[in-house]
Amino acid sequence: MPDNQRPLSPHLQIYTPQLTSIMSVFHRFSGVGFIAAMCLVCIWIYVLCQGEAVYLDFCNFLAYPLVKLMVYGVLACVYYHLLNGIRYLMWSLGRGYELSCVYNSGWLVTFMVFVLIILTVYLV
Repeated sequence: MPDNQRPLSPHLQIYTPQLTSIMSVFHRFSGVGFIAAMCLVCIWIYVLCQGEAVYLDFCNFLAYPLVKLMVYGVLACVYYHLLNGIRYLMWSLGRGYELSCVYNSGWLVTFMVFVLIILTVYLV
């Protein structure tokens, strides 16, 4: 007779998130952010075709602090997806499977995303 007190998915209560699993989930989320970036580029191209007045209105819209924060968030998704994709590509080539290399490359990707965002904010 089955015990009804047992949880259905006990692995969810005892599983400790690791860097590799968190980065895998964020890679999927950043893919969605990458789609948002492509939509933003398409909107930008459309606005360019509409003339100078519409383009200036669009630039004024992008100047709002909340919109800037959202654009930088989308850009962070693009940077993360690109760098983590290179990491996955190295794995596809059979390199970097050692546990220390997996964690070092994960932390390097995370660090480089922050560096690239800071550089972008500073230069733009």
